Amino acid sequence: MKIKISTDSTADIPAELCEKYNISVLPLPILIDGKEHYDGIDITTEQMYKVLETAKELPTTSQVSIEQYSELYTRIWKEGYTDLVHTTINSKGSGTYQAAVLSRNLFYEEHPEAKDFHIHLIDSMTYSMGYGMAVVEGAQLAEQGADAEAVAAHIREFCEHSRPVFISLDLKCVKKSGRVSPAAAFVGDALGLKPMFSFEDGEAKILSKARGEANAIKALVDLCMKERKPHTSYVIVHGNNDEAAAKLREAVAAVIDQPPMADYYVGCVISIHAGPNMIGILYRK
Repeated sequence: MKIKISTDSTADIPAELCEKYNISVLPLPILIDGKEHYDGIDITTEQMYKVLETAKELPTTSQVSIEQYSELYTRIWKEGYTDLVHTTINSKGSGTYQAAVLSRNLFYEEHPEAKDFHIHLIDSMTYSMGYGMAVVEGAQLAEQGADAEAVAAHIREFCEHSRPVFISLDLKCVKKSGRVSPAAAFVGDALGLKPMFSFEDGEAKILSKARGEANAIKALVDLCMKERKPHTSYVIVHGNNDEAAAKLREAVAAVIDQPPMADYYVGCVISIHAGPNMIGILYRK
């Protein structure tokens, strides 16, 4: 059994981890002022942050195409792998999972001789390293000799208990994305309120609002300490506010005696909705 692990770019897995564990990543298309870009290919996170600082209208994203999946499946099969375990962005927020399923059906119709090549598709029902962590752990298991069914089962189980929690430190992008109304955003800015949001059953949900950055960081760390399963992987995420990221990092280190799997800049897709001025912790409940 020879197993390949893959995902899409919204998983936000740092490049060094993808390289270390041989994880393939399909980029999501992003439309900016009518021009299509591919996440992480011809637009970087830093470039996206600059776009978001000045954009009157938010960029939009599209799904990974059937053609991208066809190329992936064919390439991995021809490279001699017996199994491909692929995890996608939340199907409630993107048609990427549906494209993966349709492309798998077409692949087997076009290549009946590939009956010994197995494609395992997983709908993460979440975002960013909420499923990126699961993919990395799945790749680690494959490296250790686990079979494809065990790898896929671990990723699915992790995703079911994944808890990504983000805080937008300003409300510009959150208002434009419609996650809060313009009136609520105006009041929130005036009062210094920072919304904390996550995803439950694939749907975005505001968990609470804290007044001021210090209280927001404390609320974020307190929630993590309350919910996180001890000794399991977690990651720290942030945008272009390095000062707030440093404060979060310090607060986490004071209560968790375990380094994060990753400490990374939020990717293009999540930054469109949360804004580049954000922080977060993603962990397993």
